[in-house]
Amino acid sequence: MGTASERKAKNKVDVLQADLLAQIPRLLHGFSTRQGGFSKTYGGRALNLGFTAHDSPAAVKRNRELFVSVVAARAPERPGFGPRGMALVTLRQIHSDIIHPITRVPAEPLAGDGLITSEPGLLLGVLTADCLPVMVVDPRLRAVGVFHAGWRGTLKRIVEKGVGEMRCRFGSRPRDLFAAIGPGIRSCCYEVGPEVRQAFESQFSYGNELFRETMERNEIHEKYPLLFLTARAPGHSELPKKIFVDLAEANRRQLVNAGVPRKNITDLRLCTACHLDLFFSHRAEKGVTGRMLAGVGLNG
Repeated sequence: MGTASERKAKNKVDVLQADLLAQIPRLLHGFSTRQGGFSKTYGGRALNLGFTAHDSPAAVKRNRELFVSVVAARAPERPGFGPRGMALVTLRQIHSDIIHPITRVPAEPLAGDGLITSEPGLLLGVLTADCLPVMVVDPRLRAVGVFHAGWRGTLKRIVEKGVGEMRCRFGSRPRDLFAAIGPGIRSCCYEVGPEVRQAFESQFSYGNELFRETMERNEIHEKYPLLFLTARAPGHSELPKKIFVDLAEANRRQLVNAGVPRKNITDLRLCTACHLDLFFSHRAEKGVTGRMLAGVGLNG
């Protein structure tokens, strides 16, 4: 597994990169943080890249231009394109397994959760605030993809299908692919219900290995156990269990099962819910939060 290196522009905007992908020639990529933008909500000077109900569209547009300019700092100028010759393409994300091949900037907004291209000058992006962004790169045939993987998309195997789409559209060989799993909520914080566990166990042979359980702690229960006596053996009522899922491991396994070599997969290992100073987290901030953007594209 790899590490993350941080790039800082003079305007204090922080963009994270996967070291493994940073070594690939003519590849542009970056995972945004919440720091250094134009949004006055979400703590002020926030780099919110999603058109949320609480933020100004004008601020979000400036943030997006700023993010693209930082990621594409080395891209050549192209007439008719955005900052530094790169055009940002995003989706209306719907927690699906829908993947769009892109050859130009779409005339109408797209709905889905994955984008792939072999065209230079297009920066493909997905928005996240706990869900995982996953980038897949084919350095041999010069093709890239980016996927939005929440638990629903992961259950629908969006990343595994993304590798298949790149194989069908571009002729990519899985053994040539490189992948990066970006910041997202991790198993330390991602509590889910038993129905999510049941759904994964019904779809994946390794489903039970993706979950861990802890017992709900109750100080009163521990201090006065006789108050909770029941007729049920062994004589005490049980506290409910808390269930946590490891989405990063689920997506890593999908990549491996699709044929991507383990050594070609890197994970930034950053939890959005644990690091609110650096990331937005829908769960930790109870839904009132911004969005990060993971962008990947080809530089000529």
